[in-house]
Amino acid sequence: MSIPEHDDPIALFHQWLREAEAKEPNDPSAMCLATVAPDGMPSARMVLLKAADRDGFLFYTNMESQKGSEILANPQAALCFHWKSLRRQVRVQGPVTATADADADAYFATRPREAQIGAWASIQSRPLEGRFALGKRVAAFTAKFGLTAVPRPDFWSGFRVRAQRIEFWQSGTFRMHDRLVYEADGPRWRTQTLYP
Repeated sequence: MSIPEHDDPIALFHQWLREAEAKEPNDPSAMCLATVAPDGMPSARMVLLKAADRDGFLFYTNMESQKGSEILANPQAALCFHWKSLRRQVRVQGPVTATADADADAYFATRPREAQIGAWASIQSRPLEGRFALGKRVAAFTAKFGLTAVPRPDFWSGFRVRAQRIEFWQSGTFRMHDRLVYEADGPRWRTQTLYP
């Protein structure tokens, strides 16, 4: 069954995501985020999608982490969603922008308190002397904030990957997979099918 063309690839992405939410046993919003280090070495890791619309695919992170530093130095990224149970994947490429502080504050306020403390305690991507050192930092920030609201750290925010290219891939019999690409052309999208 071939992928039906849709006027809006973001709407098609949401349709596939809803289907993944019904089938995938764990983290259907997980996506592989690929960035590039200053020396040109690619780097990839899994992060969780928090929203997707015409403005981009949104995730949150420590901006001083490896991924945050690489994005700030080279604000372009690629994403890959893989839903094994559906035998589908979606690839996204485009420029990256930071979210507004107000949006990051609003999302941070919805996180569990333990995750908020963790954002303060983890010096993400830096060497860790041992688990005790992390536990000590968690205890210190837990004591610091006491029973008060935990504010968002200045170094923690969100990024949006604004899709310039989106590829939908669906497994086919005898490796005759379906591949449908959308490329941004101003406010419109151009589509093209690719050989598997």
